[in-house]
Amino acid sequence: MLIAQITDLHLRPRGRPAYRVAETNMLVERAVDALASLQPRPDVVLVTGDLTDCGLPEEYALLRGLLGRLPLPVFVVPGNHDRREALRAALPAAWLPGAMEEFVQYVVDDWPVRLIGLDTLVAGASHGALCARRLAFLEEALAAGGDRPTLVFLHHPPFACGMEGMDRIRLLDGEPRLRALIEAHPNVERILCGHHHRPIQMRYAGTIAQVAPSVAHQVALDLNPGRESGLVLEPPAFQLHRYAPETGIVSHMVYVERYPGPFPFVLDPDYPGRA
Repeated sequence: MLIAQITDLHLRPRGRPAYRVAETNMLVERAVDALASLQPRPDVVLVTGDLTDCGLPEEYALLRGLLGRLPLPVFVVPGNHDRREALRAALPAAWLPGAMEEFVQYVVDDWPVRLIGLDTLVAGASHGALCARRLAFLEEALAAGGDRPTLVFLHHPPFACGMEGMDRIRLLDGEPRLRALIEAHPNVERILCGHHHRPIQMRYAGTIAQVAPSVAHQVALDLNPGRESGLVLEPPAFQLHRYAPETGIVSHMVYVERYPGPFPFVLDPDYPGRA
């Protein structure tokens, strides 16, 4: 099974860049084209939040048009820049199958790996939360899956990464209970997140939690204490997660833009030891 993960699209109304510098609509369109051209083709695409920049109906209409080009199943969860009501009103039900009435949470059981989407949105805030209801849903979903390989995807990372500006707005509420639930289910192969706009990984609760880079702008890497976060126009990228029974999940980072190559590894005639 091949799972593509894109995140932090931050779509804007036409002609209005995000933060006045990031042409997110153009960048997302390029990412969609890159996804559509992948061979082998992914089985599913997960979109881990911040689908839009302001949660506007116009932004969700653009999202529906762009992701609707993909000949692939698409599953989305909201980020802190999204609005649940506008998201539900604009997007196809197939992108959030059987979601809870209050929260955009669901389970997809149609593939070798079970997919559990969680909603960490706190309306009007930048940090994330998993309240008792959302955590009860996760507990029931994990129990129902037995020992089947499972992937949990959400927007806010549940761990501190060392970038203080982002750590202040990570998943703050409900994290200890999330950790306990994941520890109790060693069949959870990955926790996939967005929000931080950088590729970040750590061992978490007996599995691997990882953040995908944005398909638009990135957050500047700054591990100095007391620094606020800023955006940087580093190359957009996404992640591919390949599942096979003999290996579990192996993850790859894929740059959106195309670069020269591939070229054959032809050794120089002066290479040491060459006859």
